[in-house]
Amino acid sequence: MSNALAIAGVTAVLREVLGEGMINQNVSGILGSTVTISALPPDRVVPSNGTEPTQLNLFLHQITFNSGWRNHGLPSRDGSGRHRLSNPPLALDLHYLLSAYGAEEFHSEILLGYGMQVLHDRPVLDRPMIAAVLSPSGSLPPALRALADCGLADQVEQIKLVPEVLSTEEMSKLWTATQSHLRPSAAYLATVVLIESTQPVRASLPVLSRGPVVDGRESGVMVEPSLLPPFPTIERVTPADGQPTATVGAMLELTGHHLDGTDRAVVFSNVRFEIGQEVDEDEALTSKEENPASGVRVPVPNLPVGVYQVAARMVRPNETEPHTSNQLAMTLGPKITTHPTTVARDGSGSVTITLSCQPDVRPGQRVSLLLGTTEVAAQPWSTVTSTFTFVIEQAPVGTHLFRLRVDGIDSPLIDRQAVPPVFLTDAKIEIT
Repeated sequence: MSNALAIAGVTAVLREVLGEGMINQNVSGILGSTVTISALPPDRVVPSNGTEPTQLNLFLHQITFNSGWRNHGLPSRDGSGRHRLSNPPLALDLHYLLSAYGAEEFHSEILLGYGMQVLHDRPVLDRPMIAAVLSPSGSLPPALRALADCGLADQVEQIKLVPEVLSTEEMSKLWTATQSHLRPSAAYLATVVLIESTQPVRASLPVLSRGPVVDGRESGVMVEPSLLPPFPTIERVTPADGQPTATVGAMLELTGHHLDGTDRAVVFSNVRFEIGQEVDEDEALTSKEENPASGVRVPVPNLPVGVYQVAARMVRPNETEPHTSNQLAMTLGPKITTHPTTVARDGSGSVTITLSCQPDVRPGQRVSLLLGTTEVAAQPWSTVTSTFTFVIEQAPVGTHLFRLRVDGIDSPLIDRQAVPPVFLTDAKIEIT
């Protein structure tokens, strides 16, 4: 790769190529005056005395990022952002404007023609030419001998010259910005310059083998004739009794493939409550007749109501390190544990209903009672609790279905094991 001197190195090589081409073509003899090659801004080409030289000028007017190399290589930093992993190259395209100057008629056109022919014959700046031009003993002035260390001749990509087309508007803006008079010009693109940083990086140790060697074969390299990936994967999370939400203490089944092994467990995580709890599988819950690779069963732990990410963790056969499967969502809902079956209205027609639930509800969670189609918010509370009071004004007389709602998640209301489904018998309350 090149270093930061490479941009100046490309300009120096192009100027030398043009100068050598003018000599080989005897352009000075054709024009009857000395031809010079410069790499200056256009406003500095014509001297202040107004005498215009016979000169070709190469002006680097724009630098853009190369789209092909821009995202090449590994990320330069690790996940923490503190350690450098690699030095991806800074890939640049250089945009040049070749302009011709001449005091006599047709001189500028002749100069530009020869200059374009020279660059057309040199579409690639080959490595020997770059090394010769930028060598310490080359034609560069002493102040620019440092360009010999730019590394341009050793970079992976060679420098290629591509003609560009600038519209009349672009050309007008360019010459106006340089505060110069328009001269016959041609645009070229030099691509690609690869500048690499020399910052120290964190190097990884070499790999000795891909797993233990068994019968002369690395066990880490395995081929299985299956469309299923050979990794623990859960495809479905099923609460007990066909309910859409899980409840504390009920069975939760994770089904998938490659879930067999020892020390099987299910990991429950919730970002809101900063929970990451692991529940070991009770082997008695898994039937010996079933394929252990296809499912894991655990009781739902006592966790707050909410949406959780669940994953299976186990030590696979013939391995020593635990594997964790992918994550799927599970909704943990409330379950009413105690409630009155009959309540009486007071003199104003209001009733007060007090009930308990599982699990405990934390401050900040929203709790309400759905009585039929009416939703009533719980009376205020300030500590972790499982008992709530609801006051229903102008309560309708009769038997009503009810359910508890915590953060938008309802307690079970339907017996989904029955065919056809029916409402749960203990999810009713009578108001007299």
